[in-house]
Amino acid sequence: MNEIVIFLILFVVGAVFGFFITLFINRSRYKNQSIQILKDARKAAEQIKTDKLLQAKEKFIELKSAHEKVILNRNKDLELKENKVRQKEQNLNSRFEDYNRKNQTLKQDVDDFEKRKSALERKENEIDENHRKQVDLLENISGMTKAAAKTELVKSLKAEAETDAMSYIQKTIEEAKLSANDEAKKIVIQAIQRVAAEESIDNSVSIFNIESDDIKGRIIGREGRNIRSLEAATGVEIIVDDTPEAIILSCFDPVRREIAKLALKKLVLDGRIHPARVEEVVAKTKKDIFQEIINIGKRTVIDLGIHGLHPELIRMVGRMKYRSSYGQNLLQHSREVANLCAILASELGLNVKLAKRAGLLHDIGKVPDDSPELPHAILGMKLAEKYGENKDVCNAIGAHHDEIEMNNLISPIVQVCDSVSGARPGARREVVEAYLNRLKELEELALSKRGVMKAYALQAGRELRVIVESEKVSDEKAKILSYDLSKQIQEEMTYPGQVKITVIRETRSIHIAK
Repeated sequence: MNEIVIFLILFVVGAVFGFFITLFINRSRYKNQSIQILKDARKAAEQIKTDKLLQAKEKFIELKSAHEKVILNRNKDLELKENKVRQKEQNLNSRFEDYNRKNQTLKQDVDDFEKRKSALERKENEIDENHRKQVDLLENISGMTKAAAKTELVKSLKAEAETDAMSYIQKTIEEAKLSANDEAKKIVIQAIQRVAAEESIDNSVSIFNIESDDIKGRIIGREGRNIRSLEAATGVEIIVDDTPEAIILSCFDPVRREIAKLALKKLVLDGRIHPARVEEVVAKTKKDIFQEIINIGKRTVIDLGIHGLHPELIRMVGRMKYRSSYGQNLLQHSREVANLCAILASELGLNVKLAKRAGLLHDIGKVPDDSPELPHAILGMKLAEKYGENKDVCNAIGAHHDEIEMNNLISPIVQVCDSVSGARPGARREVVEAYLNRLKELEELALSKRGVMKAYALQAGRELRVIVESEKVSDEKAKILSYDLSKQIQEEMTYPGQVKITVIRETRSIHIAK
């Protein structure tokens, strides 16, 4: 037991002695490491110091170079400004010399003028003296004083002037009667030229484009149930044939065609096509279209400056967008008639607002909710009366096709403007071909002339603009060309109204400054 205790004591003493020896060795090693770290830090600091000094020198050199450049540029600017100042000084000196020369010339001219003025005064005095002598001589010969002779001469001239004036007045009245019809035609033509309304040709079918023919099968559905549901909901015949990437929608009602087209678009984009979904989409599309019709009517009356129109009449105006007559869009036709009526009423000194209102509503009987067996003019008049329109507007609507008698001046204006808008070349389908041929003939006739480079028929064929080559056609020849074209068009072609020929000759001089 004692041996064990002694062993443990020796073991503990040995461990403690080993710990102190290890601690002493590590302390020496750590001290050497600290000295080495300090040496490395001093070297790094010296290197950083050297690098910073180099960078500072480089930055100083750059700033010095930039400063020298700035000074050099300022010196150049100062030299340029000095040159400009010297140039201005030379110009001022030159102008001052010119002024002195002109001043001397002016003094000489003033002296000459004074001399001529004195000579003229002497001649005037001589003429007055001679005139006085002649008057005295004439009084002695005629036995009449100057005042009496003047009175007699005035009486004679007055009687002669009254006779000539009566003759001139009578001649003017006769010429006015003969030219009244021509002046009326000119007013109508000017009103037409001041209106430019686009016309669109509508058909009874619409084309719905699709990305691929695979969608056709989904639209038809199993055993055709989808397409039958769509036709029943919209009232439109849907034709799915071999036409690539297209489906034909056939219906005489443009509103139904538009509903079917928009519903198809929504169904294809959504991807869910079945009878229940078809009915839901068609119902929502109908609401959207009816709201769009009201918005179109509101925008139309705002654009035309018409106020106080009944909401039902505004809705009918919007429905005109989806109605056509002989291929002419009814809303565009009515807008054009309204503008024409306003212009003619202004020329004739009538109520412009009433005329514009009657022009917009004249075909309102073509878009009723039901289909009564009445002419559209009479039906439109009854609708206008129902919704509280002015009696002159109602009469103009009912009389624009002579179904009733006209009782105000607005009615014939509406009738004339309706005819002008419908008969204008290009407005309706029947005259489009003849209208295009006339434009082509006008341009070909101008291009057949020597020196003509380009020709354009404008304003529905009422103006022909001809561009000529300046090297081949002089100013005098351009005038002759314009006159010859007007005579040839007048003799060889048939056209409404008149055709204005404008020959344009352009000369350009181009230089490049480097």
